[in-house]
Amino acid sequence: MKSNPNLFLAWLWILLGFVTGMVLGLFFHRENWLGGYGSFQRRMYRLAHISFFGLGAVNLLFWLTMQKISQPGPLTDVASWMFIIGAITMPVCCAVMAHFPKAHPIFAVPVVSLMTGGTLTLLEVTKL
Repeated sequence: MKSNPNLFLAWLWILLGFVTGMVLGLFFHRENWLGGYGSFQRRMYRLAHISFFGLGAVNLLFWLTMQKISQPGPLTDVASWMFIIGAITMPVCCAVMAHFPKAHPIFAVPVVSLMTGGTLTLLEVTKL
């Protein structure tokens, strides 16, 4: 099987999910760490941590799906990069939001990227 950026990013993101979980786990016992368990800042860091696993899995599923398509269409490369952009920008946006809550419009970047990748992939899959 040939490799591509989605496969590499998938496993890198899964690894980063483990690493960020370890780092967050070093401090979770401190009741007031990052403002306490229910604080906005701590929730955003947890979301960033989970996004590594979730979007790593999405990129892995995309790569596996593309292995089953014999003649990928021209939009497949666009979908691939949309998933990569979404995966990279989601934890970054979460970290930025943890410190600058008014920056919430930046979430449009990962969300629109991921929705575009998903839509293009669905269009490709329906051609099977």
